[in-house]
Amino acid sequence: MIRSRRDPLRVVLVRRAWTIPFIVVFFVVVTATLPLLTLGALAGDIVRRARRGTPFVLVRGVLFGWVYLAVEVWALTSLLFTWVFSAFGLWRRAELALTYRLQLAWARMLFGALRAIFGLALEVENDDVVAPGPVVVMVRHASMIDTLLPNNLVTRRRGILLRYVLKNELLYDPALDVAGHRLVNHFVERSGDSEAQVENVRRLSEGLTGDEGVLIYPEGTRFTEEKRERVLARLREIDPARAERAEALRHTLPPRLGGPLALLDPLTPCDVVFMAHVGLDGMATVKRLLSGKVVGSRIRVRFWRVPREEIPEGREARIDWLFGQWERVDAWIGSHAAP
Repeated sequence: MIRSRRDPLRVVLVRRAWTIPFIVVFFVVVTATLPLLTLGALAGDIVRRARRGTPFVLVRGVLFGWVYLAVEVWALTSLLFTWVFSAFGLWRRAELALTYRLQLAWARMLFGALRAIFGLALEVENDDVVAPGPVVVMVRHASMIDTLLPNNLVTRRRGILLRYVLKNELLYDPALDVAGHRLVNHFVERSGDSEAQVENVRRLSEGLTGDEGVLIYPEGTRFTEEKRERVLARLREIDPARAERAEALRHTLPPRLGGPLALLDPLTPCDVVFMAHVGLDGMATVKRLLSGKVVGSRIRVRFWRVPREEIPEGREARIDWLFGQWERVDAWIGSHAAP
C-alpha cells in the first residue's frame, strides 16, 4: 500500500504544533464573538444593499466561516479518536476506512452548509459515467470551494475513492494535513524537482481497483484573468505554438503537462473522466465574493468519460488530445456561465 509523500517528522511536528492550536483558538474566539460579528456584518449588508443593491453576503460569509471552523475542529477531534482506535495507525486497514468516512462527512457538512447559507442550487449531468474505476478524474479549478465537489459527486454519489494531487500550501489546513497524509495523496511542491514531482503523481495510479481513482486539477491553480495573462505571457516565451492554442481558452487556464501526462502513462490502464462546472466562480476571489453574485446562483456540473483505448499513444499526440478535451471543457463553461 503506497502512502502520501511525507515530510520529515520534525517538519510535520513543527507545522502542526502551531496550525492545530491556531485553528482551535480561532474557533473559540469567533464563537465567543459570533453575535457581534453577525450584527456587524448585517449592518454592513444593509448599507451595501441600500447603496448598490448588493445581496446580503457579509453575514453569509461570517456564518459559513464559523461553520468551516467548527467542522475543522470536529474533524481534528475525530481524527485523533480514529488514530487511537486504529492502534495509533498500526491497523492500517481500519485507519484508511475510518479516515475515508471522515473525509466524506467533512465534505458533506461543508458543502451542505455552503448551499444552505448561500442559497445554491445544484444541477449534475451525466455523473453515471464516473463509475466503475479505475479512473483518472480531471477537474476544472475555479475556486477553493470547488474542491468539495469531487467528494460529494464522485465519492459520495458513485462510490469512487479518490487519491488527490494537492498543492503543498493546503498542508496549513490542519485537518487536510492530517487526513491527507493518512490517505493516499500527493502534495505537490511547486518549487521542487519537477521530475520527482511527476513521478510521485504517476505513482498514485499504481494498484488502483475498480472503486478507486486519481483526481488532478490540470490547470494547477484557480482561474483568474490575471493568472491567465501571466500563463500566456510565459507560454509565448517558451512554447509559441502552445501559447497560440491556449489563447483560445477564455474561461480556463491551459492544462499543465507534467502531472496529467504522467497519469496518461501506458502503465496506467485508466479511463479519463472530465468534470466541468460553473456557479462557484463567484467565490474565486474575495472581490468576487463581496460582489454577492454567488448568492442564489446555480452550480452546474457536467461529466464525460473517455475510454483508455481512445487516448492516443505518443507524447505529442497526447498533448494535442489533452488540449482538445480542455477546449471542450472551456466551451461548455462558456455556454453555461452566467452573463
